[in-house]
Amino acid sequence: MAGEIEHVGPRLRAARQSHGWTLEDLAERAGMSASTLSRLESGKRQASLGLLVPLTRQLGIRIDDLLPTASPDPRVRRSPTRRGGMTIAPLTLDHSPVQTFKITFPAAHAAPAPRVHEGFEWIYVLSGRLRLVLDDTEHVIERGEAAEFDTRLPHSLSATVDGPAEVLSIFSAAGERLHTHVATD
Repeated sequence: MAGEIEHVGPRLRAARQSHGWTLEDLAERAGMSASTLSRLESGKRQASLGLLVPLTRQLGIRIDDLLPTASPDPRVRRSPTRRGGMTIAPLTLDHSPVQTFKITFPAAHAAPAPRVHEGFEWIYVLSGRLRLVLDDTEHVIERGEAAEFDTRLPHSLSATVDGPAEVLSIFSAAGERLHTHVATD
């Protein structure tokens, strides 16, 4: 708790300054002396509810806004899924603005039917060889190579007949929904 209290003063100062108020402006509004407010902001005076309540009311914030928030666990704990022979392992949190996956494509003799949708996709081949059919042109992306494309162009992804391919795939939100949630035909 002692570590949390030390953040109150700087956050109180930032809230006051965001209103464009001087120490005197806020102190007068909250019914206290400017020196008391100054000591609170600098950490030289212990913060108490009796002092913080009138200040937070004037600032239009909650007392909780003056305390640090707990850092969320940054680890990704989403289970891989299997679909159409592929293994799709999420590498980003569910609420991330861009989604990243490690996808393992099984060996395939032919490319699947191309699809078109909104979005962009970026791929990097970790192992194997990836067949990218983009706008009726077939490209083989080798291990260590990357590709970027507009998913509004007809496209399909698959491993070659040589064996499976492991790929890092980064999608805009529209691409992520189609590639990881829609069943294949």
